[in-house]
Amino acid sequence: MQVTLMQGLLIGLFAIIAGIDFWLEGLYIFRPMIVCTVTGAILGNLTLGIIAGGLTELAFAGLTPVGGTQPPNPIMAGIMTVVLAYTTGKTPSTAIGLSLPFSILMQYIILFYYSAFSVLTKKLDSYASQVETRKFARLALLPTVLVALTYGIIAFLCVYGAQEPMKALVNSMPVWLSHGFEIAGNILPAVGFGLLLKSMLKAEYVPYLLLGFTAACFIKFGNLMPVAVIGVALAFIEFYHNKKQTDNEKKLKAMVENISGNGDDNDGI
Repeated sequence: MQVTLMQGLLIGLFAIIAGIDFWLEGLYIFRPMIVCTVTGAILGNLTLGIIAGGLTELAFAGLTPVGGTQPPNPIMAGIMTVVLAYTTGKTPSTAIGLSLPFSILMQYIILFYYSAFSVLTKKLDSYASQVETRKFARLALLPTVLVALTYGIIAFLCVYGAQEPMKALVNSMPVWLSHGFEIAGNILPAVGFGLLLKSMLKAEYVPYLLLGFTAACFIKFGNLMPVAVIGVALAFIEFYHNKKQTDNEKKLKAMVENISGNGDDNDGI
């Protein structure tokens, strides 16, 4: 399958929007689930976009920016996973492994911008001290504009300009190498979920994890919706249990305060 010029431009435009959102962390449309779905819709294969989005979202579930660190870029990973699967005919799990170089490339570009834009702070301080609001606003918006244009240009060049070399490279790979990328792509969602659990899992929630794992792996469902319903039910149970416990603690505290407040300090007892 070929990516047309109009499709390449639309993906580049969406990359600009998602790039601004990732830079400002506003609406979180930069998540792979949304990026892959929109890219698949632009390419006319929504099913491929949804499947690739689910796999890529799991792979990036635990990869979040912390402080000055920057993980592999989720936008380019999402876009290129769908595009590579669409143009080469490979499975989404194989395309995830093939998309990582593009994701890492964008990661290093953003890291470069973090360092380069630091030189603007002194000028911004000068404009702020002199109350030059227009110059301050223009200079403050400059990094966002540069980042957005970079996303659009890189995405367009990778999606449309380099599609033939990418297709030739992927098709020239031996079977064992393509199979290796497929295995790596199947492992990445488990790694991403493991990274997420490493930072979020608490000992008291382990029973819920085991229950969900058992339901998903050993009970034959047509889809995972029943597992999600079980999770929602357990969340409601936990919520109302904690709410009831909090209410009881408040009542007990009020009773203790009333008893201590009605006592007579002058009765000699």
